[in-house]
Order: sequence, then structure tokens, then C-alpha cells
Amino acid sequence: MKAAKPEQKNSPDIAAARRVLETEIDGLKKLAASIDNSFTEAVTAIHAMKDGLNAGRLIVAGIGKSGHVARKIAATLASTGTPAYYIHPGEASHGDLGMITDKDIVLMLSNSGENSELSDLIHYTRRYGLTLIAVTSNETSTLAKHSDIVLQLPQAPEACPNGLAPTTSTTMMLALGDALAVALLDRMGLTKEQYKVFHPGGKLGRKLMKVSELMVALDDMPLVSDSAKMNEAIIVLAEKNLGAAVVVDKNKNLRGIITDGDLKRHMSDDLLKKSVTEIMTTSPKSIEPGALAAEALDMMTKVKGRYLTSLLVMDSGKLVGMIRLQDCLQAGLV
Repeated sequence: MKAAKPEQKNSPDIAAARRVLETEIDGLKKLAASIDNSFTEAVTAIHAMKDGLNAGRLIVAGIGKSGHVARKIAATLASTGTPAYYIHPGEASHGDLGMITDKDIVLMLSNSGENSELSDLIHYTRRYGLTLIAVTSNETSTLAKHSDIVLQLPQAPEACPNGLAPTTSTTMMLALGDALAVALLDRMGLTKEQYKVFHPGGKLGRKLMKVSELMVALDDMPLVSDSAKMNEAIIVLAEKNLGAAVVVDKNKNLRGIITDGDLKRHMSDDLLKKSVTEIMTTSPKSIEPGALAAEALDMMTKVKGRYLTSLLVMDSGKLVGMIRLQDCLQAGLV
């Protein structure tokens, strides 16, 4: 194991690193002080864009180093509940404009605001009346002049000794993107549980869950014999409280299912005396245990004019479980 080298307090590398960080910190302080009502306008517009059935998405665009920052901002927004994706301005000019809908908002990043590659995308927003939010340090730039909302970066020196390489400016852009994402997150009141929905262990992971992972196993199901009367079925329904009673023969082969809907349709004074086979639905919908739970959710919610509260799970013709709509929703399969 090599011994740690003593710190070289006067090292030019360390001095350069500290100078860069201090310069960028100063830029961030100026940015924090410069935040005004334009920021609130941007947050309000983006938040409103997401409401309703015809919700839009935030299109984040930039070129060069600003483009790399734009990608990260889009990723941060998406992971915190704001539908967002990055579009390359050059690719937009060659067909990717078709990805943008009239419900979307465009967030465009350019320190100078004069990049020629942005012109087609700017023109597209003006032609079709899309809200354009600019992030730029140049309030008189083409981008700023044609934008609906301008988030102006303060004038701050780049950390590059030649004042050329984007450093402080891109750091401010990145921080401003984080500020937008968190402000929107606050508006939504996103909880830790909801936040997990947008991450691999959350919504994506849940969407890949199998029916077998969510189903009620056969031993825990509300089973009733096909020779039973409805008074016994009612007791099973109440005890298990799963919204249905499954009718089986002595070998636990499926005969039918009795749901709350079946009870309502057959309500009468002599209901409790009737056989379960008179009341049950004989061909209940089912799904295999290896199917995606998301498929089960689709089956239960896409029944014309109504929805199903549960599906039976069948493996090679044998009853093995039941998956409920409630369990799918609680697992975040929305």
C-alpha cells in the first residue's frame, strides 16, 4: 500500500481547482439573487401543461455544452414527475419537429442566445403558438426576443482562464434546471413513495411485475363448494373480504365466480336459499400467472362500459390464484 503523499498547499493544480470552484460558486450566488417572477411564470406554465387528459410534455433543447446540460435537465425533470425529453435542434430541423405536439412547452438553453442551429426550432414554436421558455444570459438575443418567458442568467465570468470554455455558464444552467425540477416537485407535493414510481425500482419495476407476484394464492382465496347454498357463499365473501367468492368442485377445479355484481343482479327474498351454481358467473375472465400484472390491469379496466374488480389466475387449466384491481393500483400500476 502506497503511503499518502503530503498535501502540496502551493500546488498550481490545487490553486486552479479552487479558483474554478470559487468562480462558479460566485456565479451560483448571482443566479440565486437574480431569480424573479419569470421563474414563477415558467413553473406555473410547465405545471399547468401537465394537467388534464391532453397533458403535454416539456421539450428541452440546446446545442453544444448547453445541449449536454439540457439532456441532464430533461432527465431530472422526468424522474421527478414532469414528462420531459431532450431534442437536438439539428435533428429537429431534419424531422424531429414531428415529435413535438401542440400541447408541449419548449425549454431552450443557449448562453449567447444566438446559435444558428436553434432558429428552426424557435420558428416552429412561433408558427404553432407553443410556449417557449429561454435560458440565456443575453436578454437582447434572438432567442430572448422570441421567447414567451426568459430565465436570464446573470453575467458572470467563465472559470476558464481564457474566458471561453463554458464552465460557470453551464453550471448555472444546470443549477437552474434543478431549481425548476424541485419547484415543480413542490407544486405537485410529490412524496417519497410517489418519487419511487419514476425510478427502476418503482414504476418501471412494477410494470414488469408478473401476475404471480401480486395474486392472492389459492390457499388464501375465498373458495366455496359448488354444492353450497348462497348463505355459505355470503359468509365466505364477508370473511375473506376480497370482493368475490370462487366456486370450485371437490378437487378445486373452477366452476364459476360470484361477485358483488352477481349478488345485485340476483337480489331476492330467497337469495340465501339458492344454490351457488344458480348465481355464479360460469365463464369468468382469467389470466396466466406468468403474464405481466400490467396486462391484468388492462383487462380489468378496459371492459366496455364497466370494469372488473378481479381476474382468476389459471395455470394450464388449473386455478392457482386471483389478482385484484385494488392490488394492481396499490402496486402503482397506473
